[in-house]
Amino acid sequence: MSTGSRARILIVEDRPEIAALYESWLSEDYEPIVAHDGDEAVDVFDDTVDVVVLDRRLPGRPGDEVLEAIREDGEPRVAMATAVEPDFDILEMGFDEYVVKPLSRSELIGAVERLLARDTYAESLQRYFALVSKRSVLEEHKTSSELEDERYQEFTEQIDDLEANLEHCVDRFEHRDFEALFRSLEADEPSPAIE
Repeated sequence: MSTGSRARILIVEDRPEIAALYESWLSEDYEPIVAHDGDEAVDVFDDTVDVVVLDRRLPGRPGDEVLEAIREDGEPRVAMATAVEPDFDILEMGFDEYVVKPLSRSELIGAVERLLARDTYAESLQRYFALVSKRSVLEEHKTSSELEDERYQEFTEQIDDLEANLEHCVDRFEHRDFEALFRSLEADEPSPAIE
């Protein structure tokens, strides 16, 4: 997420009245930025953008090309928001969520919240696995009395707290959130070393 306290959401929408509506819906909790065509979207996009709400049909550079361009410059979560009914061509596209217009306020905010939650969950899950790995090594090499050390007790409390937060996130996820999350985690895994 961006360094500020509010997530930055890039809205890419060529119809000014829809762009203004989305901006007003999101401005209460987020920092929205609006671009009215594909070229402008690529120009204003930077690594401080957390989520992109991207129309597929845009004047100039279409949404598909905008998506490719921003994926070259960063890794924001992307919701493709469009009136175009989904077809099999979406299988090759690198977006995280596909929402069909017209969108209600709750649908737009829900999509943004899910995408931000996926990022938070992915970071927390990776941190959790790193901590559990350390705990496992310590438990394998230390005696029970050594594990009564105050530092170890505080460490296990951190793991417990993180586990509770992860469970809370999971309760809010839908099936498609898990699929998208695991795709992104697989993409982040380093390739095995070739010996």
